[in-house]
Amino acid sequence: MNINELEKKLRVEFANKKLYEQAFTHSSYVNEHRKHLVDNERLEFLGDAVLELGVSQYLYRKHPSMVEGEMTKLRATIVCEASLAHFAEQLELGDYLRLGKGEEQTGGRMRPSILADVFESFLGAFFLDQGYDRTVQFLEQHVYPKIISGAFSHAMDYKSELQELVQQNKGIAIRYDIIEERGPSHNKEFVAQVTIDQETFSEGIGKTKKEAEQRAAKKALDVFNK
Repeated sequence: MNINELEKKLRVEFANKKLYEQAFTHSSYVNEHRKHLVDNERLEFLGDAVLELGVSQYLYRKHPSMVEGEMTKLRATIVCEASLAHFAEQLELGDYLRLGKGEEQTGGRMRPSILADVFESFLGAFFLDQGYDRTVQFLEQHVYPKIISGAFSHAMDYKSELQELVQQNKGIAIRYDIIEERGPSHNKEFVAQVTIDQETFSEGIGKTKKEAEQRAAKKALDVFNK
């Protein structure tokens, strides 16, 4: 484990490097070594709470028209195992893990559950070491951009929300069309266009037709909300 390397990568000077050593210490490593070591589970607990607060605060401020149920659903998607594992992979946190031989040999360094846990334990260590404001800055750099880019838009049913909004004016019809397909067959992108009352309103791009339609609906909603 090279904590100095992680400092350089994140451009942050850690005050208490022992915290980060703990954050990257899996219980399997502690069980094998028994050297007054502490695993990362308590830091994981703390990091989970910090992440939920940070994401909740972000959604509350950035989406004033979003109701509680929608925020809860979107937050659950952002803080789920698959998303956290992805954040850990982007930061290459798995490279710093201390694992027992059994976990190492069975691919634990790449296991989504372990990566998700280490992202939370790292965040817990970062919070204790750097404070809440610096932790929010970290989230602004590594987590919030994914929300802004619409990476979690599949969690929200923007089409239904747009339909409900438009239905307030009876007789107005909504239509979705896939107007373009881009890229090779294994990595396609679809462009969807939403037409409201025979007027082309907005376009959305996604890896699937449904995702593209949802993003087009989201853009239309943003226009209405303004």
